[in-house]
Amino acid sequence: MRFEFIADEHVKVKTFLKKHQVSKGLLAKVKFSGGQILVNGIEQNAIYLLDIGDKVTIDIPSEEGYEALEAIDRDLEILYEDDHFLVLNKPAGVASIPSSLHSNTIANFVKGYYVRNQYENQLVHIVTRLDKDTSGIMLFAKHGYAHARLDKQLQAKTIQKHYFALVKGKGELASKGDIIAPIARDEDSIITRKVAKGGKYAHTSYQVVQSFGDIHLVDIQLHTGRTHQIRVHFSHIGFPLLGDDLYGGSLEDGILRQALHCHSLAFYHPFWEEELRIESSLPDDFSQVLKQLSNI
Repeated sequence: MRFEFIADEHVKVKTFLKKHQVSKGLLAKVKFSGGQILVNGIEQNAIYLLDIGDKVTIDIPSEEGYEALEAIDRDLEILYEDDHFLVLNKPAGVASIPSSLHSNTIANFVKGYYVRNQYENQLVHIVTRLDKDTSGIMLFAKHGYAHARLDKQLQAKTIQKHYFALVKGKGELASKGDIIAPIARDEDSIITRKVAKGGKYAHTSYQVVQSFGDIHLVDIQLHTGRTHQIRVHFSHIGFPLLGDDLYGGSLEDGILRQALHCHSLAFYHPFWEEELRIESSLPDDFSQVLKQLSNI
């Protein structure tokens, strides 16, 4: 895959490319795995001294997929795709990555999609993942350089994700608010988390979209990415997610998985140099619960 830049400084190639998130590792791959660096169409090395206005071209070799990740042929609901990124709508009940408990995962299906379409790069790069029973938007980078560019945005917390959740509790839920409470591991479980002093800083913002008595549809934005953050925070304030029995959620309101759906994702496209926003409509189980609540 080829990328081109115009030098704006009198510096070495490697120094200039570092500004464009081309890492030492990627340069090594270019050098030793079949890539090349060109300056004004002539092959050069990473320490070549650039003049302002030089055209720098890097050819990055293709990536073979991990043999250990089985390619499984399944239909995918693709929300967006270009040469650099793939955005999917993940159904509930499907894990993001393989583990000792899960083998038919979104990562397997994406590998199958790449193989089926004979893509040059077949390594699966997950940028944003979701819990098994959370539905909605997942973002994949289609090559390592794209992944590196988005890693910078993840570190800077400029990738915005919004979730819909159905929550239920006693008392009044403010129409909007911020939940800022540290999250730590639960000493009594290898799975669950809890709000606790000494935990990691965690910040969740929300706004109520609709209310049906003690059940509310809320739009949530994460400012940090702690494990089970939304589930823990809403349980902490007395409004656990429907279907989330792990954190005290009701199993009697028509949904039997944590009622959490990633419905919006926004990030800066580093190659098109523009903001990209992807939306996902409510899943069927959410819609059915809301329809029932509206008819009561």
